Amino acid sequence: MDHYRYFIRLAYDGSHFHGWQRQPNAATIQQTLEEAMSMMLRSSISLTGAGRTDTGVHADEYFAHVDLSDHLSVFELEKLIFRLNRYLGGQIVLFEIFRVASEAHARFSALSRSYRYCIARVQNPFRRDYTCFLYGPVDVELMNAGASLMMDYRDFTSFSRVDTDTMTNICRISYARWELEGDELVFTITADRFLRNMVRAIVGTLLELGTGKINLEDLKLIIESKNRSKAGNSAPARGLTLHRILYPKEIYPK
Repeated sequence: MDHYRYFIRLAYDGSHFHGWQRQPNAATIQQTLEEAMSMMLRSSISLTGAGRTDTGVHADEYFAHVDLSDHLSVFELEKLIFRLNRYLGGQIVLFEIFRVASEAHARFSALSRSYRYCIARVQNPFRRDYTCFLYGPVDVELMNAGASLMMDYRDFTSFSRVDTDTMTNICRISYARWELEGDELVFTITADRFLRNMVRAIVGTLLELGTGKINLEDLKLIIESKNRSKAGNSAPARGLTLHRILYPKEIYPK
């Protein structure tokens, strides 16, 4: 039987979910969306996501792929999106579902991923689930020097959760910078891949740099030690958002 592959572009508020990936006895984005789609399409749906996100982490943009036995028209896809969004209640929102080449893969076809970490410099009750509040002075210029330094390295074992099944800890960071956006200090980082807990560990370590607990030479030693215990504590999950995922044009049907 022929199957047609579709990409789903979505966003979610991760505050009340245990990340993307299915887990026993825990509500996840994958499980919630699979169950909703299975009900709507009256068949068992299995989604493959672009990657894991930790408990409490959000996504401005996330992709998953699904193989369906039916070729759905644009109208049918738009109707499905409308019905799913109404059923899901707003914490998960689908933007589009579109046909892709059969070899396209939500995880392995991605060229890069970008994350944003938001730190509130003024407490805001409407942003408390999406920021981490930081009190006191911080040296943003020094943290940007540290972020730039990290781009010279490839092995990020020092910023990876230790109990993972990852085959390699090699990543290529193409962008890493802190910017002030109103009352928030925002860290944006782009790489070809990320290790589990990597961004939150990097943020925690760069905050130690910015608050004078370590210096640039210490940061070099932390990276080169390839030892997670040498790096800073992981920043809280609520401030982290998966922001963008880039795919090659070749995955789309001609």
